[in-house]
Amino acid sequence: MEYYLQLLINGLVVGGIYSLVALGFVIIYKATQVVNFAQGELVMVGAYVCFSLTVQFNIPFVWAFLLTLGFSVLLGLLVERLALRPLIGESIISVIMVTIGLSSILRSLVQVFWGTQIKVYPQVLPVEPVVIAGLPVAPVYLAAFVLSALLFGIFSLFFKYSRLGIAMRATAFDQQAAQSMGIGIRNIFAMSWCIACVVSAVGGVILGNINGINSQLGYLGLKVFPAVILGGLDSLLGAALGGLIIGVLENLCDGLAKEFLGLSGVREVAAFVVLVVILMIKPYGLFGTEEIERV
Repeated sequence: MEYYLQLLINGLVVGGIYSLVALGFVIIYKATQVVNFAQGELVMVGAYVCFSLTVQFNIPFVWAFLLTLGFSVLLGLLVERLALRPLIGESIISVIMVTIGLSSILRSLVQVFWGTQIKVYPQVLPVEPVVIAGLPVAPVYLAAFVLSALLFGIFSLFFKYSRLGIAMRATAFDQQAAQSMGIGIRNIFAMSWCIACVVSAVGGVILGNINGINSQLGYLGLKVFPAVILGGLDSLLGAALGGLIIGVLENLCDGLAKEFLGLSGVREVAAFVVLVVILMIKPYGLFGTEEIERV
């Protein structure tokens, strides 16, 4: 039983990180109706920037983390202004292809500046495990889950109560109506990309402190995509729950396969099996808005 509880805890930690990255997917999709296939690369860039500030420039981790968030805001503005704003009014497939090209560019830049070897963050939190319900939990795992839950709570309150958050929700619901009410659609698009870059960078820093980082971290976006589809592309709550569910399922399936079947690598396919099943039953995800087109 202790083994399965450990798998559950590890799954919740990984799922919390998935939820953050999925939140970036959902925010961009809600505001622009575009699926950002460079989301994983934004995670990777944030992780490398924080690592570089901490290790190469000897900046204390807390300040390096805050500077990384500032860099992520600038990166979001740069991407939206230079790459995506000129495509306003163009077909969705054109914008999606730009995000795919952006993912390749960011991955190549990371390999040029930092190489492909695994980089390990310096020890930030104590190594001594914390005992919860009789199970030892590494402080970095506990901090990762708490930080993920805290950020999701902050963004939920932001979208529900702040003026800018309400404007972003209005834009997601009907862009033309929002524009007629005086909401700057282009500013909302830019804000969406900034928020997506920030939450992705946070997820990258958390992962870096747990597993280290390399240029393959960019493929995290593909692993998170099943969580986004599971929760619904336009649902913030779905992003959070979908990430947690996928994280737990990955760990449980991998652990059970190793214990009973002696198989490894099940973690890599478990999420996509769940994705196929969910799409067969609920094509719009658990919390996605179902659209019925009458002919």
